[in-house]
Order: sequence, then C-alpha cells, then structure tokens
Amino acid sequence: MGTVLGAMRNVRWHELQHAYGSASQVPGVLSRIAWGDAPSSDEALNDLERWIGTPPVFDSTAATVPFLWELAATDTVRDRAGVLDLLSTILAAGNPEHPAWTRAAHEAVAEGRGTAVRLAADDTAAPPPRTVRAAATGLLAAIDGHTCPACPAGPAPSPEGA
Repeated sequence: MGTVLGAMRNVRWHELQHAYGSASQVPGVLSRIAWGDAPSSDEALNDLERWIGTPPVFDSTAATVPFLWELAATDTVRDRAGVLDLLSTILAAGNPEHPAWTRAAHEAVAEGRGTAVRLAADDTAAPPPRTVRAAATGLLAAIDGHTCPACPAGPAPSPEGA
C-alpha cells in the first residue's frame, strides 16, 4: 500500500457497517480509487458513495473520511474532484436513527478543511471539466455553512487553514 492509505490497516473494518453490510470491503475500494484504471476507479467511487454516503451515513463513514481526504490530496488519484464531491455528499447526508454517526461523519469532513483550503487555492490543477479547485471551493463553502440537527453548532473548522 505504500504511504498513501497505509493507515487503513489500523481500522477494524470488519466491525463497521455500510449500507449493504460489513465494511470489510472498503479498503479494497479505496485502493481501487487510488490506483485503479479509469473504469475501475470510477466504479469504486460510485460503490463507495452508495455504501457510505447516500442517503444515510453509517459507522464506517467517519472511518473512511480521513482516507478520502488523503486521496483528494494525492496528485496521482485519477478523480480527485469526484472524491471531493463524495465528501460534500457525506456532509449533506445524515442518519436520523444514529445522530452520533452523522455528527462523527460531518466532523471528519470538517477536520479536512485545511486540505480543502489548499486545493481551492491550487491554480496548477489540470483543467478537466470538473476541476479539483472547483470541487474544493464548493466543499469549503459547504463546510463553512454546515448546519444540521446532529451538529447543532456545526462542526468547528480546524485551526489549520482557518
């Protein structure tokens, strides 16, 4: 795995759940996003969105978010804008039956605010139709304007990049 996603082995994925059952498959899906060819990476990102982000969040969502931030910040990841969009989806999603899961997921997204600031300011990003810079700018606005019943005060922006 190298240094990118290396900390995945420290998460007890088999004890976590996503929309379709055990989250034990999440590390493989994250790896396909990181290193897969275009079709494999796209399919993995779509799978992950269905599993952890829409419509409800799960206990595996907060555990996955730091790795999504890592992928968004890694230049070699093919669809970094898509990863940032998934983070936006997670921030907008919730689980009314498990507000603690919602709050944990939203806080995990907010903790990456410094990365969003850096990516939003990056004027060297390649110009595909949906740029990393545009996705990061949108996510940054969502983080800064976030309110929901599970996060009454909203997640506090991290000091880095505030």
